[in-house]
Amino acid sequence: MLFHFHYWTPHVEETETFYLAQGFRVQQRIGREDGEFQSYDPPLDWNDFRGRPIMFRIIEMRRGRVNVTFGYGKRVKFDHIGFFVVKEELEHICQKAESLKWNVRSNERRTFISTPYGFQIELQQHQDIFDAKVHSQISSMEIQAEENDFEKELNYLFGSAMNISITQNSSAALKKVGISGLDSAGGIDPNGVLLVCENKG
Repeated sequence: MLFHFHYWTPHVEETETFYLAQGFRVQQRIGREDGEFQSYDPPLDWNDFRGRPIMFRIIEMRRGRVNVTFGYGKRVKFDHIGFFVVKEELEHICQKAESLKWNVRSNERRTFISTPYGFQIELQQHQDIFDAKVHSQISSMEIQAEENDFEKELNYLFGSAMNISITQNSSAALKKVGISGLDSAGGIDPNGVLLVCENKG
């Protein structure tokens, strides 16, 4: 199940504000200040630390089964998408990725697969990444990438068609994310990602 995306951005506070307006909540903020990594988690908000020289490594936001993370970068850069899988799926997907000569890296929390398309794929097995009481999930995604074989190779990795479309471009970018269960109509975030409410009914 597709549940996650991550990018680097110079618009950190603006990105958090956008997703708060879409009904997401801040799970954590980790930043480096005075050479040390520290937490700036809620109930702290930006009024408590705005103007301090904090380099945010990650801000994690959640809504239901949707997990969005971003950190500070000098320019907007799409980093990876994430899928929730069970153990048996993880093993098969990693074997297939290795057959494609894609690099696979794992630790106790997650696995990353490096693709030749300018972004990575995260595989996650832990249910604690979700907010169970909210019924939102990613229903579709549009990515631009240099090559157009990604859809075919993604379907090969997961053994079925995924609801991800690719538009060909010289650089990788996340362009559009459809999410069911949003309270709002969506909009374009500060990094150019179009968020669309795809509620059924």
